[in-house]
Amino acid sequence: MKHLFQERLADLRDRMCEQEIDTALVTDDDNIFYLTGYHDYLHMEFGRPTIFVVHQQGLSLLITPQIDENSAKSLAHCDEIFSWNDGMGDEWREKLPNLIKLSKKIGIETDRIPQVVLSYLHSLNSKEKIVNFSEILDEMRMIKSPEELQVARHAGQVANAMMKAGREAIIDGRPEFEVAIATSAAGTRAAAQLLDKHYKSNDMSPNTHFLQIMASGEDILKTHHRASNRIMKIGDPVFLCFCGMTNFYKFKLGFDRTFWINSARPEHVKVYETAVASQEAALAVLGPGVTAEKVHEAYADVIQEAGYDYPFRCGRATGYSFLEKPFLIKGDKTILQPGMVFAVDGSVLTSDFRAQVGDSFIITETGYEQITQHPKEVDEIII
Repeated sequence: MKHLFQERLADLRDRMCEQEIDTALVTDDDNIFYLTGYHDYLHMEFGRPTIFVVHQQGLSLLITPQIDENSAKSLAHCDEIFSWNDGMGDEWREKLPNLIKLSKKIGIETDRIPQVVLSYLHSLNSKEKIVNFSEILDEMRMIKSPEELQVARHAGQVANAMMKAGREAIIDGRPEFEVAIATSAAGTRAAAQLLDKHYKSNDMSPNTHFLQIMASGEDILKTHHRASNRIMKIGDPVFLCFCGMTNFYKFKLGFDRTFWINSARPEHVKVYETAVASQEAALAVLGPGVTAEKVHEAYADVIQEAGYDYPFRCGRATGYSFLEKPFLIKGDKTILQPGMVFAVDGSVLTSDFRAQVGDSFIITETGYEQITQHPKEVDEIII
């Protein structure tokens, strides 16, 4: 994998040269992982910044808390590591003045940089010297490498195991949280097998890292409801969403299904079928050379022609972050290219019901490759 990080760093420096950025300060966790392979250090929730400093000409330096120094030495592909300790000297600030003092233009991720780091930078430099370079990293991460696509396919296998286990755990008289336990256990076991077979690393956990998004009965209207103590019963619709839960090797996918226990109301089945049809319409358009907004347009047309309003965008790119660019939304004119990965949804919201299906896809030279799989036909999702 070392060559992959070297290539990414070289690509970043070429793009910095084009925009005359002398030094880049990378602070977003997912971007640091993308560029160095370093992950699972203490985050800003603990008030401890980690900063990856990249000079257009010169060495790269990772500034990280001393408590995570051993992890950094094991994982990070960079030239130097500087670790700092709480309350000792100037902590993470110690190296920054000398690292940027000769830089005429400094690139930061404006929408992701911790405020404490940004404030310190402003105390050292005029604001005119500090520019946003988030778009550089967003563009670099749009098209996945062959190694990333392998991870995406494996994430799909983990997601499939989770959905299968979730479906089997949905029964009358059972609390929602038992479904969440079943999906997490199945996903962890599937991930552990894949890690052992293909990655041989003890630094990446197979455990799922996100609370189960799940809703049943009247709570199905709550899009991001978490699995609760609610007891499921006959006639209940049940929604499972694995967005973020399929965090395999840090690669995140979109994957959603709607089920019913034993029976479904006919008017709700009609809504569900519209949701499925909207995803099918989007997939009829999805492929290389198409603009992102055209995929959304196909999805929205089906929903609106059926007399409903679409509840949100058709989808988004996925990868090491929950949300990546481009978005499948009105106004996004990005042209889809082979190697991009998308979550593509179909969804309808009414006053008393919400139906949603969603899957993840790799854009190929001729169309797409579906990497999450579970039945959507009505007779197969009534349990």
